[in-house]
Amino acid sequence: MSTLSLAVRDSSTMLRRNLLHARRYPSLTLNLLLTPIMLLLLFVYVFGDVMSAGMGGADRSAYLAYLVPGLLLMTIGSTTIGTAVSVANDMNEGIIARFRTMAVHRPSVLVGHVVGSVLQSVASVVLVGAVGVAIGFRSTGATALEWLAAFGLLVVFATALTWIAVGMGLVSPNAEAASNNALPLIFLPLISSTFVPIEQMPGWFQPIAAYQPFTPAIETLRGLLLGTGIGHNGWIALAWCAGLTVLGYVWSTKTFNKDPK
Repeated sequence: MSTLSLAVRDSSTMLRRNLLHARRYPSLTLNLLLTPIMLLLLFVYVFGDVMSAGMGGADRSAYLAYLVPGLLLMTIGSTTIGTAVSVANDMNEGIIARFRTMAVHRPSVLVGHVVGSVLQSVASVVLVGAVGVAIGFRSTGATALEWLAAFGLLVVFATALTWIAVGMGLVSPNAEAASNNALPLIFLPLISSTFVPIEQMPGWFQPIAAYQPFTPAIETLRGLLLGTGIGHNGWIALAWCAGLTVLGYVWSTKTFNKDPK
């Protein structure tokens, strides 16, 4: 069997293993998924009229259209926390040590986690998007090509964050530490353009919100789904995705390939 065939076979096995774990223990994914859904309902039905008026909109539907793209990316950040916890559990329960002694293609262990997490992230985004549509969100003005580009951005962004989450899980001593280490993946969307435009933030805070991974990705997704301009945000978002993917991949593989002490 060739190296490529072995890698594909073992990666498929690891992917199936991780999806079975997610199916058997859905509580973690459900808990992480509830955060963006609750924020969506809270900001639309409690703060929606006030926020819409402050942004010059006619009613809460205008704010709903603004809010949903940001929460879709926040959903990805929430879901990948489960990946960090899952990787930390594998490291501490001895299964990784067992894999090291078997004739298993080493990178397949990480690939299984990454692909499984990306699939879960996409499923979570679809669910949150469905909730948004159910309460009135409509993607007006977006073409089929823009829809395809939006989906591609979500997958690429999920891949980038997943590799970072895998690295966090590998360096964490236990599942609790992995969950805490991955908290920035939820915290960063809160200080981005998810809830309010950057220009309405205090001047000293605007650079913090602007120069981080989530804001250009949110603005790009918002432009694609609503049929508005994205300016230079698209290239910045792709650059962030590429940089985070490379950083996470190198960090994860080097950490994973270290001989255990």
